[in-house]
Amino acid sequence: MISAQIFPRREFYKKLVVLVIPISLQSFMVSLVNASDALMLARLDQTALSAVSLATQIAFVANLFLAAFSSGLSIFASQYWGKGDRAAIARIFAYVLKISTLVALIFFVFSLFFPRFLMKIYTDSQNLIEEGAMYLKIASPSFLCAGISQMYLCILKNSSHAGKASLITAVSVILNIFLNAVLIYGLFGFPQFGIKGAAIATVFARFVELVWSVAESSRRERIRPPLKAIIWSDSILRLDYWKYSYPVLVNLVAWGFGFSAYSVIMGHLGSDAVASNSIANIVKNLSAALSAGLASAGGIMVGNELGRGETERARICGGRLVRIALLTGLFTGLCLIAVTPLVLSLVDLSDTAKDYLKIMLILCSYNMIGKSSNTLTNCGIFPAGGDSKFSMICDAITMWAISVPVGFLLAFVFHAPVIVVFFAINLDEIVKMPAIYVYYKKYRWLRNLTRESV
Repeated sequence: MISAQIFPRREFYKKLVVLVIPISLQSFMVSLVNASDALMLARLDQTALSAVSLATQIAFVANLFLAAFSSGLSIFASQYWGKGDRAAIARIFAYVLKISTLVALIFFVFSLFFPRFLMKIYTDSQNLIEEGAMYLKIASPSFLCAGISQMYLCILKNSSHAGKASLITAVSVILNIFLNAVLIYGLFGFPQFGIKGAAIATVFARFVELVWSVAESSRRERIRPPLKAIIWSDSILRLDYWKYSYPVLVNLVAWGFGFSAYSVIMGHLGSDAVASNSIANIVKNLSAALSAGLASAGGIMVGNELGRGETERARICGGRLVRIALLTGLFTGLCLIAVTPLVLSLVDLSDTAKDYLKIMLILCSYNMIGKSSNTLTNCGIFPAGGDSKFSMICDAITMWAISVPVGFLLAFVFHAPVIVVFFAINLDEIVKMPAIYVYYKKYRWLRNLTRESV
C-alpha cells in the first residue's frame, strides 16, 4: 500500500507502456533486418547466408561500441531530463556524438580497405572470405551513418520522443527489407545482385535513417548538439560521462567480443553449423526484442526518478520492473518454442543444418528468462544509477572464464558434437542470474548523478 501511494501503479504502467511499446518495436525492427537478410539469402544459397552472417559480425562489434556510447549518453540524458536541465543534455550529446563518429570512421576504413583481413578472423573457408569481403566493402558507409544516427535516436528516446525515434527506425527497416527483396532477387526490372544487393540496401536504409533523425532533431523544442560543444567539450561533464560509462563500454565490448568468439567457434565447425547458428541467433534476437525494450524503458524511468531526487520511487520502479522482466522472459521463451516449426518451414537449409536448427531453437528458449531479467538489470536499472561495474565484472567472468573457454575446449580439443558446443556457449545467462539478483537487492544503484551547476 505504501508503494502504491508513493508511486501509483496507474502512473507507473502508463509511463512504462508509453516507453516500452515504441522502444521494443524499434528493437524488433532492427532485428528484423538481420532476419530478412538471412531468410532471403538462405533461399539464394547457403554459402551466401553463411558469408553474410559472418561478415555482419563486424557490424555487430561496431554496434556494440555505439550501444555502449548511447547507453552512457542515456544514463545522463535520462537523469538530467528528469531534473529539467536541457543544456547539460545538449553538451553531453555533443561530446558523445564526436567520439561515436570517430569510432564509426575506424570501422568504415577497415571494412572498405581491409575486408578480407576481417573475414579471416571468423573463418578459414576461402569462399566465405571472398563473399563476405565483398559484402563488407559495399556496406562500409553504413558504419558512418549509424555512428551519427544512433546518438540522435538515443536523445529522442530520452527526451519524450521515443515514438518518433521508433517511427524513424521502423521506416528505415521496412525500406531495408523492401530493397533487400528488390536487389537480392532482381525484382521490378532490377538486376539480381545477390549479396551485393543486401549490402546496398543496408547503406541506403542507414542513410535515410541518418538524414531523418538529424532533421527531426533540428525542429523547435528538440535537443541539438551545440557546434561549440562538439569542438571544445565540457571537461566536467566529460569526466562524469567516462566515470560512469566506461564500465558499460568495457562490459558491452567484452561481451560482444565473447559473442563474436562464439561465431568463431561455430564458424570452424562447418557451413551447416554456421547457417543453423545464424538463424537461431536471429530468431533469439527477435524474441528478445520485448526484453530489450523493457530494459531500455526501465532505465529511462529509473533515471528520471533518480534525477528528480525521488530515490524511493526509483526503488519501487525497479522492483516492479524485475517482476515484469521474469514474466516477459517466460512468455518469450514459450513463443520461441511455438514459432520453431514456422522457422523451419521458411528456411532453405540442408537436412543436417535443419536438424541442428530445430534443437538449437529449443535450447535457446530455456535461457530467455535469464536473458530478460539480466538485460533489465545489467543494461537498464544498474546503468541508470551509474552502477555498472558489477555488470562488467559479472559478464566478463561468466563469458570469458566459463562460456568461451568451455566452448573452445569442446569444439577444438574434445571435438564434441555441434549441439553440445552450442548448448555450452548459451549457458551464461542462466549461470549469472542468481548473482545479479543478489546484487540488485543491495540497492547500490540508487544514485543521483546530476550536478547542481555545470
